Amino acid sequence: MAPNTTRARAAGIRPLPLAVLLLTALLSGCAGPVVGHPAAAGAPAAAGGAPATAAQPAATPAVVAQLGSAPVTYPADGGNRWTYAAAEAPGRGGTGRLWRYRVAVERDIHGLSVPDFAAEVTRTLTDPQGWTADGARQLRRVGADQKADFTLYLATPGTRDTLCQDVPDGYTSCRNGDRVVLNVARWVKGVPGYGASLAVYRRYMVNHEVGHRLGMGHERCPGRGRPAPVMQQQTLGLHGCTPNPLPYLDGEFYRGPSGAYDDPLPPREGGRTG
Repeated sequence: MAPNTTRARAAGIRPLPLAVLLLTALLSGCAGPVVGHPAAAGAPAAAGGAPATAAQPAATPAVVAQLGSAPVTYPADGGNRWTYAAAEAPGRGGTGRLWRYRVAVERDIHGLSVPDFAAEVTRTLTDPQGWTADGARQLRRVGADQKADFTLYLATPGTRDTLCQDVPDGYTSCRNGDRVVLNVARWVKGVPGYGASLAVYRRYMVNHEVGHRLGMGHERCPGRGRPAPVMQQQTLGLHGCTPNPLPYLDGEFYRGPSGAYDDPLPPREGGRTG
C-alpha cells in the first residue's frame, strides 16, 4: 500500500427502481461554471494542472445513493473529463505559505452540484481546526485557468485508478503528486462501521488526502478510546480510536505514532476488474 493512499470500505446503499435509473440518466447533469478540455487518455498532468482526459463516451450511470431529494449517479468507469468550480470569493488573508488549489468534478457524476461540492471542500479546509489553524499556511480555491499547487478531483471509481496510478482497487481515495483524488463512491456512501455521520466522514476524506499533499504521512491510533489522528487511515479501521476529521483539537495539532496498519482492502465496486 503506498504511504500516501487512503483505503476505504463501502456502505451498502439500496438502489432505486429501474424507471428512476433511466429517467435520472437522461435528465441529470453536472453544474459548474468551467468545463475541462479533453486530451489524450492516461497522459501525465502538468505540474499543478488537470490530468489528461479522454474523449470517449462514458457508460450509462447507475443510481448509487439518495442524497436529499435527488439521486447521485455515476458509472463504474467515467470518461476522465472534468467540470471545474469557480474561484472562491476574495477576502481571507493570512501570513503563512499560500497553497492554491482547484476543485474538479468528473462530468459523468450526476445529481451533485459542483459549486456545492466545492463550497463543502473549502469549508473543511478553512475550518478553525483545519490545516490553516496555526497560521503557518493558507489554502485558497482558484479557478480552472489559474496557477495551483494541487487539484482536488471527485472521480468515478475507474478514473480514480487512472489518476492514482497505484493498486487499481476502484474503491479508495488517494493523493498522487499534485492530484488529490476523492472517490465518489466513498463521498456518497461513506464506509461501514465508521461511527459518525457521512458529513464527518467527508471532512475526514478531504483533510486526510490534502494532508498528504501538505507533506503529512500516515499515523496510527495513539490509544484506545482516543480520537483518531486525521492522518490515520480511518476508512480501513479505527483500531480502538474514535472518528475524527480534524487536524487540530483544542488548538493543538493532534498526532499519533507514525505508520500504517496492514488492513485488508475491501472488494472492488462496480463492474471494473482492473
